[in-house]
Amino acid sequence: MFETNHIKDYKTLNQMLDALLEGEDDIVSHLANASALLNEFLTDVNWVGFYTMKNGQLQLGPFQGKPACVTIPVGKGVCGTAVSEQKTMRIEDVHAFPGHIACDAASQSEIVVPIIINDSVFGVLDIDAPIKNRFTAEDQEGLENFVSILEKHVSKLD
Repeated sequence: MFETNHIKDYKTLNQMLDALLEGEDDIVSHLANASALLNEFLTDVNWVGFYTMKNGQLQLGPFQGKPACVTIPVGKGVCGTAVSEQKTMRIEDVHAFPGHIACDAASQSEIVVPIIINDSVFGVLDIDAPIKNRFTAEDQEGLENFVSILEKHVSKLD
């Protein structure tokens, strides 16, 4: 379907996501394909996936990587903090982050982008890396744009 080995930048990746999700109508399929696409595109990552809001907390959704924490309370860890503050969290060293939840001891840095649908947090995109300082400002901008495309498609399904 897509040759991810030839992706040069986030603009191309985001165009691929938009095309991949167009005309599809299942949220789980959207999140599964989005996590697979990112896992193929990004280097030096060990977990890429989603948590969605359920019963007032984050619930594990589609992902690529080792088994993960199933539920995360809002305000706890990097993911829960991204939800409570409704902003992207780019963490250079997860072990220095107060209250970090260690699902995989190999993870050293993390980026979490909240997914906002109709002014409410739908969930988060969570990406872990086995090296410190993995995520740059360029990664943050590209992933925030990636999430905005996802938000556009998911909001059509509500």
